[in-house]
Amino acid sequence: MTKPCILCCAITGSVPTKADNPAVPTTVNEQVESSHAAVEAGASIIHAHVRNDDESPSSDPERFARLKEGLEKHCPGVIIQFSTGGRSGAGKDRGGMLSLRPDMASLSVGSNNFPTRVYENAPDLIDWLSSEMIKYEITPEIEAFDLSHILHAIRMGEQGRLFGKLYVQFVMGVKNAMFADREVFDFYVKIMQERAPQAEWCAAGIGPNQIVVNEWAIAAGGHTRAGLEDNVRQDRQTLAPSNAALIARAADLCEKYERPVATSAQAREILGLRAT
Repeated sequence: MTKPCILCCAITGSVPTKADNPAVPTTVNEQVESSHAAVEAGASIIHAHVRNDDESPSSDPERFARLKEGLEKHCPGVIIQFSTGGRSGAGKDRGGMLSLRPDMASLSVGSNNFPTRVYENAPDLIDWLSSEMIKYEITPEIEAFDLSHILHAIRMGEQGRLFGKLYVQFVMGVKNAMFADREVFDFYVKIMQERAPQAEWCAAGIGPNQIVVNEWAIAAGGHTRAGLEDNVRQDRQTLAPSNAALIARAADLCEKYERPVATSAQAREILGLRAT
């Protein structure tokens, strides 16, 4: 395969703290520094959450603005993707930063169970978030925790309710949601190929599933995500030293399967994003 593989780095998330792994970047300065190293290791998308001073999750637009400014200065050309996930806020607060016009933003188009709660995404909130992304010309990355989310995203794309090129991420290995199951993964790929052949897809694995799903996605011709949001360990005995180390593992898998790692410019072209 000669198609470049887009590597997304999920740098922080809403759950892991420095108590879990001291390398988790929680301040804006730490996030910018960690992102720079991840980009040097091969990441072309930075998937970003922000935190309060006490490390709790935040949806504060001012913090997102400072992070965006830092990434644009120190990681020129990188694709900036903001999270609109439900752990960072409630209701329309989840999209309060979209007016900052990042290149991309995550979008969940259905509800499902998480380890200790229901991850609720009501239809009216989904419609509002997607309309805000259209308003500000932000390409969504659909975070699909279930087959129904993939099918709904394809339909939304066909109906013109999503901005830009359809990009679907399979999230596998979240406790109480979809297992990291190879047969299910292969079926997801088949669905995308048959029902949305012009779309792009990627896959993320949680915890020890990260490296497994990275390899499945790279071998199957898709794109993939790594980073401390999803997995704080290098292996069972060792904490991951950085986001860059987890991206480097994925880049090594690209070399194994003879796939070039996409530059930010190539990733923008593949995803149909505006050039910098």
